[in-house]
Amino acid sequence: MTLTDIEITAELVRDLLRDQHPDLADHPVRLGARGWDNQLWRLGDDLAVRLPWATESADALLRKEHAWLPALAPHLPLPVPVPQRLGEPSERFPRPWIVTTWVPGTPADRAPVTRAEEAADALATFLTALHRPAPDGAPTGRGRGGTLADGAEQFAQQLASATELGLIPDPSAVRAIWEDATAAPDRVGPALWLHGDLHPANILTADGTFCGVIDFGDLCAGDPAYDLAAAWILLPDGATDHFHAAYQPAPDAAALRRARGWAVQRALVGILVGDAGVHGRPGGKPTWGPPAHAALRRLIATAR
Repeated sequence: MTLTDIEITAELVRDLLRDQHPDLADHPVRLGARGWDNQLWRLGDDLAVRLPWATESADALLRKEHAWLPALAPHLPLPVPVPQRLGEPSERFPRPWIVTTWVPGTPADRAPVTRAEEAADALATFLTALHRPAPDGAPTGRGRGGTLADGAEQFAQQLASATELGLIPDPSAVRAIWEDATAAPDRVGPALWLHGDLHPANILTADGTFCGVIDFGDLCAGDPAYDLAAAWILLPDGATDHFHAAYQPAPDAAALRRARGWAVQRALVGILVGDAGVHGRPGGKPTWGPPAHAALRRLIATAR
């Protein structure tokens, strides 16, 4: 399924490189992964080519990464895919594409962390480094990093769908967490840089802990509570408190309430995509379901 009706192959990637970045065209090319927005093709040992293949929004997201991530990457304590080159639309492939550094590791939806405290420390250190005031003109999120009220309609639709399909055991408890989060005071202060899409397929693991963070297409400025929700989504049982103690400055009670609200919303997305194959992904992404169900279970248990 593509929006371009062009099959992406190793030969196409080599042709695009030969046309626009010929010094890279002789590197070996092989498929790395097919993600939500992009296909990822390995380019030698150290680089990768990302090409949009499904969602229309991917074009702008790639350009955003190319514009903003190189300045942020040197200050981040985990490896990230740093954009190196930009490919412009052409007759051969009518969409932009980028060349980035390659980040080794296995996505956490396929290899969950087993060293809980080390992973909590790694995630907290990463977000502490990322969550710095964003400059004027920084991108805003597509419903990410704003107030929970902005996502109320979407949450209601997701909860209704998951309930109708019988995918969640206690819809009233999920609704209660969301309502408590929306009642929390809004954040006061400058908008901070956010990753904006910290789910298990976008963070890499090795040796039982996190080793890299990928897909900065939703990089934006906003309320850090949106990213703090990742602690419930990414970490195993018992590690969330360790994460909150390691993250600096320590989140206040209102921030944690807002983060819990975003976490239940993100868990619903993972459940719907993993179990129901929604959002135009036939068959879903089965590896998204288990961590989302685990996150929802943890959130409901801590609310009682």
